[in-house]
Amino acid sequence: MITDDTIRAALPGVLTDAVFPELPHYIKGKVRENYDLPDGRRILVSTDRQSAFDQVLAAVPFKGQVLTQTARFWFEATRDLCPNHVLDYPDPNVVVARRLDMLPVEMVVRDYLTGSTETSIWPMYKAGRRDMYGVAFPDGLTKNDRLPATILTPTTKAAQGAHDEPITPAEIVAKGLLTQAQWDEVAAKSLAIFARGREIAAANGLILVDTKFEFGLDGDGTLTLADEILTPDSSRYWQASSYAARHAAGQEPESLDKEFLRLWIAGRCDPYTQPIPAIPEETLVAFSKKYISLYETVTGATFEAPSAKEPVKERIRRNLTPYFQSP
Repeated sequence: MITDDTIRAALPGVLTDAVFPELPHYIKGKVRENYDLPDGRRILVSTDRQSAFDQVLAAVPFKGQVLTQTARFWFEATRDLCPNHVLDYPDPNVVVARRLDMLPVEMVVRDYLTGSTETSIWPMYKAGRRDMYGVAFPDGLTKNDRLPATILTPTTKAAQGAHDEPITPAEIVAKGLLTQAQWDEVAAKSLAIFARGREIAAANGLILVDTKFEFGLDGDGTLTLADEILTPDSSRYWQASSYAARHAAGQEPESLDKEFLRLWIAGRCDPYTQPIPAIPEETLVAFSKKYISLYETVTGATFEAPSAKEPVKERIRRNLTPYFQSP
């Protein structure tokens, strides 16, 4: 069991960058460092950086490892539903994957009326909107209600630092972002993967609230699941045992995901117009515990913290040595 003291002791050594000059074609993301190899493979290194509201705000102990290992569980649990990009896991923080021609939309699947970001349906609904993402919503719903049916709320994929934008399926096809056949396939795959995640989460006492999927096409044009899948960064999870009582009392559900930090920030500022305050140590420790708990609850495995004897970046460098390029 990971204790608060273990997490606190790891704070000075969080992985804030994974830049390795020995690897080619470096691409920096908000959370991941990516490297494109000449043979069509991509190396994705998950750091401990934490983003929210399209900003990198802090670093959370063990987060990169949790994300990689949680996604690994889900990629393996859903590979019968859709091919994925994974080729190898040379390190607890690293995925080696097929490089894909990424689709220009993100697929967001939702079962509940919730959220705190500009593309979430609750803020829009609260403001009076009843037609969102091409879906008609009834009057009389409250925050965190279960929706009448599972819905898709796709967004465009923004450049780093910019905001994703809501879009309807009809607009996606009309603008030529996807063909109708591509939309139909990606929608069906998204709903099937979400249903599998919901089933497994429920068996472990969790509610899978919503999630984001990214897809690409491989060299043969096969639709392929990419990026990460059903992690606490890309999904919301609530504790099923307390949901009904807390919802009836007007309280936020007990969450094991990124929403914990979003709500902490939103309670202190408008993150889109005001500076975001520094996140205190105790909040980062609590956040790390939630991510670790999510991993352990979903997978049934015990999270193993990395050895304190070797810095995480040096361990990753050692494990990636076979991929280094000659000068």
